[in-house]
This record gives sequence, structure tokens and C-alpha cells, in this order.
Amino acid sequence: MKALDRAGPEPLWRQLQHDLLSRVESGEFSDSFPGELTLVEEYNVSRHTVRQALQRLRSDGLVLATRGRQPRVAPLPEIAQPVGALYSLFASVEEAGLDQRSVVQSFDVRADALVAERLDLEASTPLVYLARLRMAGDAPLALDRVWLPASVARPLLEADFAHTSLYGELTKRTGTRIEHGREEIRAVIPTPGERAQLRCPHDVAAFSVNRLGFVGQRKVEWRHTLVRADRFALTATYSANAGYRLRST
Repeated sequence: MKALDRAGPEPLWRQLQHDLLSRVESGEFSDSFPGELTLVEEYNVSRHTVRQALQRLRSDGLVLATRGRQPRVAPLPEIAQPVGALYSLFASVEEAGLDQRSVVQSFDVRADALVAERLDLEASTPLVYLARLRMAGDAPLALDRVWLPASVARPLLEADFAHTSLYGELTKRTGTRIEHGREEIRAVIPTPGERAQLRCPHDVAAFSVNRLGFVGQRKVEWRHTLVRADRFALTATYSANAGYRLRST
């Protein structure tokens, strides 16, 4: 713990924020995070000063705190994925050193007028539909649903998706490789049913990811993935000269 400089130009709450950040990064609070009254006594500051510092740490996602509960250090995400990369969730989990497996919930050919419209197809066009609960290690990571034109993806029906990559199987069995795409990513609150499947704590949100995948100019994939936000992070790079740039693998 660093003594605060009461005569310095920086506000006490800012000094406290910086010192708490250093202690968090050093792993000092891995077991528990001190409450407001403890910090008031340790630093000899007002409760208002402590609350200002904690508010900034909460805003940065470093500390989790809700009314009536002891603050705690936010867990580090196990899996980080560059924004703008055409990524495989399977590969991302494997690269993080976690065992990847899937519980297949639905796998069939069906029609879906809304998805067909998104793929610029007739409403009755047969689509291969695959719904999986994606596991990383021993815990659920994501609910993943994907639709592809059956004219392209029907050979996938012979694949076992308990432990394999959709993109890998698509390339191997059909010769089709997703080349580029568009994604829309939102922070959402999971429904009770989704939270139960993901075994998601009540105070954890999720990323909702909609992906449209292309081969050339043809739309061949519509996917919706709901990912636990406490286990997954999105990253990007920027600079003062070039501005914000999406990073690709």
C-alpha cells in the first residue's frame, strides 16, 4: 500500500484508484477485495473518496460491486479474440489451452424464412441448422446457432460436431471456405433459460454476436452466438496517428 500525498496536485480519489489498481495487478486481492470501511481505515480518507475510486475501477471492469455485496476483483477472461478477425471459436478455445467440446442440441435440415432472407434466398430454401452448447474446459462458454444453405452444407450432416470445427469440416467436406464477413456485437442480459444453460452468474452479461459469412459475394452463413462475457474478451488496436484499427490474425 502506498501512502497518499495530501499536498500533491492529484485528487486523493485518483491516487487511491491508482494504488488499488497496482495492488489488483500484483494479485494482492486474488482471494478477496477489501470493503469500503476497510479502505477508509487503511488510507485514512473519507468514504466518499473511497467510493469515487471504486466507481472508476468498476467503470473499467476491474472490480465488481453491487449494492449490499462485498466488492471483488473481476476475473480475467480466459479467451481473447481480435475484433475484425474471421475467427473460429473452436481455435480460440484451443489456443487458450482449454479443452473444447460441444453438446449438439439440434442438427438437421429445415426452412427458416427470416434466415433465408438474410442469406438472399427464397423463404422455403432448405438450410442446414446446427445448434450447440460450446464448452471451454469444464464450463459452458457459448450458445452457438448457425444456418447454411443445404445446397452447400448438406455433406456436413455426416460430421460429428462434439469436438471439431465447423469451418474445418465445411472446407474438408465441401471445399467451401468462408472468406470474409460482417458481425454485429452487442452486450445483452441473458434470458433465464440462456443463463441456466450457460451456468452464468446472475451479475454477468453476455456478448450477442450476429455473423454473416461470405464466399466471394455469396452469403453462405448466418450465425448467432451468445458468449459469456466473463470468459471472453474482444480486443482491438489503435494509435494516435492511424486511429482505431481492427486487428486481424
